Amino acid sequence: MTSDAPHNPWQRTRRVLRLAIPSAGEMLLGMLVGLVNTYLVGHLGAASLTAVGLGVQVSMAAMVLFSAVGTGATAVTARMIGAEDVKGANRVVSQSVLIAFGCGLLSSFLLVTFAEPAMVLMGATGESLTQGVLYLRIICIVFPVSSMIFVGGACLRGAGDTRTPLLVMAVVNVFNIIVAWVLVEGIGPFPALGVEGAAYGSAISRFLGGLIIFALLLKGRSGLRLRWRGLDRETMWRILRVGLPASLDQLIFRAGSLVWIRIVASLGTVAFAAHQIVLNGESISFMPGWGFAVAATTLVGQGLGARDHLRAEKDALLAFYISAVFMSLMGVVFFLFPAQIVGLFTDDANVIAMGTLPLRLIGLVQPFLAAMMVFSGSLRGAGDTLTPMLVNGASVWLLRIPLSLLVVHWLDWGLTGVWMVMALDLTVRGIVLFWQFRVGRWKSIEV
Repeated sequence: MTSDAPHNPWQRTRRVLRLAIPSAGEMLLGMLVGLVNTYLVGHLGAASLTAVGLGVQVSMAAMVLFSAVGTGATAVTARMIGAEDVKGANRVVSQSVLIAFGCGLLSSFLLVTFAEPAMVLMGATGESLTQGVLYLRIICIVFPVSSMIFVGGACLRGAGDTRTPLLVMAVVNVFNIIVAWVLVEGIGPFPALGVEGAAYGSAISRFLGGLIIFALLLKGRSGLRLRWRGLDRETMWRILRVGLPASLDQLIFRAGSLVWIRIVASLGTVAFAAHQIVLNGESISFMPGWGFAVAATTLVGQGLGARDHLRAEKDALLAFYISAVFMSLMGVVFFLFPAQIVGLFTDDANVIAMGTLPLRLIGLVQPFLAAMMVFSGSLRGAGDTLTPMLVNGASVWLLRIPLSLLVVHWLDWGLTGVWMVMALDLTVRGIVLFWQFRVGRWKSIEV
């Protein structure tokens, strides 16, 4: 994609959609790898299901390192592309790949060495602990190569190419389904490996995806080309200066989410089951939000690189308007048909009844969720990863957790009260991030 931006409103809309829709699809495919493995081992029993579920959670925590590099790579690459500095963009690619490989080696070493303590910390015991340790060690051994999916894909998104990462994730999913299915069930000459087979499916497919991205960048893709020209500490620092606050943001948020989940779990089995189902419903609306957030990150970075602040602001606002329409339509569905949606996941009447009102609540705040996601992405595209970190961290720890404790333990409002707090949290974050974007300090940030 060139840095020349169309001025016709319809052309600008098409440009946003061309970036956002593949990104949303990529997020869906990324989620499917773990979901397929969970599905394939589901019939093996609760221990196997728990092992895979907890192993996926631990590996996702380790991937915070890759997302940090990816966030910085997208923002700095977009800035270089906007400034038509192809050599600078290629320096970002080479240094991002180098950092990602180092982070992959470190993550693999730590998780292979401390797989058992990590699974124990997550609550695994007995057979689920044994299987979970095996699963975790297999999937993390390919991190140095599979990190290319996250970081190489992030560079491509910064250059405006969201289609290539989508296609690579499609290949990853196809291979994961085939390899995991064959090895879990023991089809043909292959032995039935159960959880171990699911791990090999995930590891082999992600390894292949990483190799494909690496090969595409070596050959040259979307104006980017991977060439090793030595260590560039200045470029490395520019990437990490943007990316590290983003990774800290995720760590703070994940820690807060774990505390919040423990509060919800105290409400009992039925309430927690309803809670999980509502979360699944809400995650559906995250896909368009993520897609338009990625589009905003790229467009804001490219606009600032071209020294066109007005274009960057207009593109971000357009991404928000479109995402708000998409997500509001989903919110209407959540509000009008909550029982039917919850009923897709369970036939327990008590769970359906308990999940209905929370899903309606989350339907009402979809425009604010869109604002939260898109303006976080916009600020990150400008290189301002500190503001989203502070807003998200403060909202979770100073608003969501204290008020959830209040409604559960003092007001006795149950699961509905918890989701009232959740809706308030999303609303506040959406409003504050929109206000921070409109203030415009991001326009003067250098990366």
